[in-house]
Amino acid sequence: MKKILVIEDDAHIRENVAEILALSGYEAITAENGKKGVEKSLSETPDLILCDITMPDLDGYGTLAILNKHPQTASIPFIYLTAKSEKEDFRKGMSLGADDYIVKPFDDVTLLSTIEARLRKNEMLKKASDAQNGSLDHFINEARALEALSHLPDNRESRLYRKKDLLFHEGEHLRWLFYIEKGKIKLFKTSEDGREFITKICCPGEFVGYLSLLQDARSTENAAVLDDATVRLIPKSEFLALVFSNRDVAARFIKMLAGHVSEHEEQLLQLAYNSVRKRVAEALVQVAGVGNDPIKMFREDLASIVGTAKETLVRTLADFKSERLIDISDGFITLLHPERLRTLPN
Repeated sequence: MKKILVIEDDAHIRENVAEILALSGYEAITAENGKKGVEKSLSETPDLILCDITMPDLDGYGTLAILNKHPQTASIPFIYLTAKSEKEDFRKGMSLGADDYIVKPFDDVTLLSTIEARLRKNEMLKKASDAQNGSLDHFINEARALEALSHLPDNRESRLYRKKDLLFHEGEHLRWLFYIEKGKIKLFKTSEDGREFITKICCPGEFVGYLSLLQDARSTENAAVLDDATVRLIPKSEFLALVFSNRDVAARFIKMLAGHVSEHEEQLLQLAYNSVRKRVAEALVQVAGVGNDPIKMFREDLASIVGTAKETLVRTLADFKSERLIDISDGFITLLHPERLRTLPN
C-alpha cells in the first residue's frame, strides 16, 4: 500500500483529501503545517507528498526546499495543492523541484489521476535505475532536473531566425539563454584571417549560450542559423535564478559544461591525428544524427566542421560517392552506409 502525506492547513480540505485517498486504497497521513510536514516526511518516508503552498510559519516553497536537502526525502514525488494559478507561482515551484500542481478547487478524478501518474513515473525511474545499476537518488534527481528544464522555455518569447542569421557573436555580453525549438544552430570561432571553425551543431531541444551566462563573461564563440530556426529567448536573470535555486539543474549544466569541454578536446585530437577522410566521415555521421537524415548544408560549413579547405572536402565527398558510401542529389547528402563511415579506418 502506497503511503501519501497530505500537508494542508485547512482542516476541511486536509480531511477530505485523506478520506478520498483512504477510499482509493492509499495509506493517508496528514500534517497541518509545513513544519509538521517536514517532521512526518522524515519519520514516515511517504511515497508521495501533497502540499499546500500558502501556510503560516513555513509555506509550501520552504517545505520543499528543506526536504530537498535531506537525501531520504529529496527524491519523493512532490505535488503542490494551490489556489494560485499565476504562471509565476508555477515557475517558482518548478524551479525548486516540484513534480506537479493541482489547482484548487479540484475533483477526486483529477487528484487521483495526478497521483497515479506521478507514482507510475517514479516506479519507472526506479526500474530504469535498477536496470542500469546506478544510484536511485542520482537517477531521479537527473529526471527532476530535466523536467524543471523542460518548463524553462514555457511562455517565453519565440523568434524566427532565417538561414545565416546571427544569434550572438564573439565578444558579446549575452542577455538571453536560447532554446532551440526548430532548426539547427552552429557554434563557431573565427580566425584572424576570417576563416570559420565550427565547434558544435546544436539541434532542437538544446540550449545555447549557457557557457557565457554561467561564466558571466563575454561570449568566446559565434552562433548562427544553419537552416530556418525557431528559438525561444529565456532572460538571463530567470535562467540563473533556476540554476542557483535548483541543485539538480545546476548539476545538469555542470555535466553539459563538462561535455562541451570534452567535445572540444576530441575535436582537437581528431584534427591532430585523424586523416581528412576520417574527419569527413565522422562529420557526416555527426550532422546526420541518429536517424541519418539527409544533410542539407553549405559545403563551407561542412568544411568548417572538418577543419579543412572546401576544395578538399568536395574531393573527399566525391570519393565517398564513387565508393557508394554516400549519395548526393540536389545538394542533399544521404548516407548509404553510415556504419562503414563511422568505422572508416584512419
